[in-house]
Amino acid sequence: MTDPVLIDVRGNVALLTLNRPDKLNALSYGLNDLLMRLLDRIEEDDAVRAVILTGAGERAFSAGGDIREFSESVRMGPDIAVRDFVRRGQAMTARMEAFRKPIIAAVNGIAYGGGCEITEAVHLAIASERAVFAKPEINLGMPPTFGGTQRLPRLAGRKRALELLLTGDSFSPQRAYELGLVNKIVPHDDHLPAAFEMADRILRHSPLAAASIITAVTRGLNMTIAEGLQMESEQFARVVPTRDIREGLNAWIERRTPVYAGC
Repeated sequence: MTDPVLIDVRGNVALLTLNRPDKLNALSYGLNDLLMRLLDRIEEDDAVRAVILTGAGERAFSAGGDIREFSESVRMGPDIAVRDFVRRGQAMTARMEAFRKPIIAAVNGIAYGGGCEITEAVHLAIASERAVFAKPEINLGMPPTFGGTQRLPRLAGRKRALELLLTGDSFSPQRAYELGLVNKIVPHDDHLPAAFEMADRILRHSPLAAASIITAVTRGLNMTIAEGLQMESEQFARVVPTRDIREGLNAWIERRTPVYAGC
C-alpha cells in the first residue's frame, strides 16, 4: 500500500508530498497522522533545515478533509467527531504554524477546506497559476475545523474572511495573494522550483535566527504589542550565546560571507 505522504530529502530540504491523488489528496486520518510523525522526524534531524509541502498529481494540493471518513465520526456524535476530526486537524495546523523550521507550501492545484487551512498555517506559500482556493465547509452545513475561522481573519481581515467563510465561494491565486495567503504566484511548472529557490534564500542564514523569528512572529501575533516585544527580546537573548551570532557579526565586520553552524 502506498504511503499517503511521501518524503524526499534533498540536501537540507525535506519535500513532503500529500499522496492521495485519486482522492484529490484529501486529508484522511492516516494521512494526518503520518504527516505529524514525519514532522517529528524532521524536527529531530539537524541536517534538514526547511520543509516544502505539496500535493501529488496535477489537480490538487489538497481538497480538504476526507468527507466519507469524517462523516462516520460525525454519525457517532460530537465527542467522537471532535476527538477524531477536529482535534486531529487542529493539532496538524498548529504543529505547522509553530514548527521552528520554515515550512513552504507549494500549492499546485485545488486547496479547499483543510488544504486552504494548511496554506494559512504554514510560514510561506508559493501558488501555481492553476491553484484554486475555497472555504467550502458551509456547503456541508458546518464551520471550518482546522483553524480556518481563526487564521483567515488574522491574515485577511474580518470582513474579507467572513465573505469567503459564509459564501463558500472559490477564489483565485491572485485573490489569495491579495489576502495574504500566498507569497508568490508562478507558472504551474515552476511551483516546486520556486519553492526550492525560496528555501535556498532562507538557508543562507542561521537556522537559529530563522527559528527565533518564526517563534517570535507566531506567538507574538496572539499577544499585545508589549508582550510581543518581550517575546522578541527573549528570542534575541536565546541567540546571544551562540556561535552563529558571533559568526554573523564577525563576517559583517570582515566583509565576508558568514558560514553558519546552527549552534
